[in-house]
Amino acid sequence: MDISGKRMYSLLEKLDFERLSTFEGETKGAEIIADEIRALGGEPVIETFKAPRYEIKKVKLEVIAPFYKEYEVTGFGFAGNAAADGLEADFVYLEALEPMDLERAKGKIALVAGGLRVDSFKIMIEAGILGFIATNGTFRETKETMDLEEKMLRPMHIEHGTLPGVSIRMTDALEMVAMKPERVRLTLAQDEGEADSRNVIAEIRGTERPDEVIAFTAHYDTVVFSHGMFDNASGTATILELYRHFLANPPKRTLRFIWCGSEERGLLGSKAYVQMHESELEKIRLCVNVDMTGPLFGRDEARVIGEEAVCHALTFHYKEVGHAMNVKQDLYSSDGIPFSDKGIPSINFMRLSAPGTAQIHCRYDTIALVTAESMERTARFIAGFCERVVNAAYFPIERKVPDNMVEKLNKYLRKTK
Repeated sequence: MDISGKRMYSLLEKLDFERLSTFEGETKGAEIIADEIRALGGEPVIETFKAPRYEIKKVKLEVIAPFYKEYEVTGFGFAGNAAADGLEADFVYLEALEPMDLERAKGKIALVAGGLRVDSFKIMIEAGILGFIATNGTFRETKETMDLEEKMLRPMHIEHGTLPGVSIRMTDALEMVAMKPERVRLTLAQDEGEADSRNVIAEIRGTERPDEVIAFTAHYDTVVFSHGMFDNASGTATILELYRHFLANPPKRTLRFIWCGSEERGLLGSKAYVQMHESELEKIRLCVNVDMTGPLFGRDEARVIGEEAVCHALTFHYKEVGHAMNVKQDLYSSDGIPFSDKGIPSINFMRLSAPGTAQIHCRYDTIALVTAESMERTARFIAGFCERVVNAAYFPIERKVPDNMVEKLNKYLRKTK
């Protein structure tokens, strides 16, 4: 089987830059992928879709009483411009979002430790909080070791309202609260709107059953500050290598390869694809998604959003070929989700890194995290399994998402609570 980790690694070297949704890096990434497809004799199609885009123009957090100090922060995208001229209010640290805590929070700017879940955001809106400060990182990180993550409010937040908010390093938050600030000023001004993001699509028509389609997906975008070699240039390179393999070994069924943009913004590329191709989805029998491979230390895994029988088939195959891995019937938060929401089973392949060996969504997701040998080993297994499926005399995977997975999908997509 002609699967080459060296070729895959060479694509990572070409994609070794930040590829943030709707910005120049993502566009450049799409063009690189399209050029690779053309070099193999394929005809890529680049489909544009709208994705949310914000640009922070001004952000600042100042303690103004009983002392003055300014802290480095990043602003939450789509948190509005209510604090564009500076919002002054009393400060409160909320240990929890319980009624007793919230009684003293109305009309104040609140610091909450950790992330900002949708239910927490709704509670803060209802409590009359004027603005929020969320923490980022742990007590170990400093300015020299950690970039402040940029975050945005998602539509599921905004449906409850908007609040100006910023993110602060945990080390600075601990210092600030210990100094007992009484009053703070939060400044946040931004441009909010939409811009083009891109999916790159290439197809290999089946030789015997062209109307039965298997989709292969991987996202190529990154978050801010990250070159995203592990997450997910590795998956991008994996499905390109699978595309090359099946060009040389024509499949009985049609294979559609989709490199998705804006996954990090909420699976927007794959959501856009299923929306734009609604009339074609009936022909898609399976989605194979690859998100994160390549660490030297770790273990290959698969998450199946489909019948339990698919897990048994994967287990049989990895034992047959001697490729140790872990298989579960469960959701995986990546581009297989929108397909499975439309009733198409998905298999999500990944290699989870061993603790302490890799990080994502930060400056440390570099090409040093992945190896050509590890990517090749995973790609060989995926290719071997998929060859059996796409060339089967009768398609072996039922086009069905079972009820237990539908329930999980509905909760994940916030269709039900």
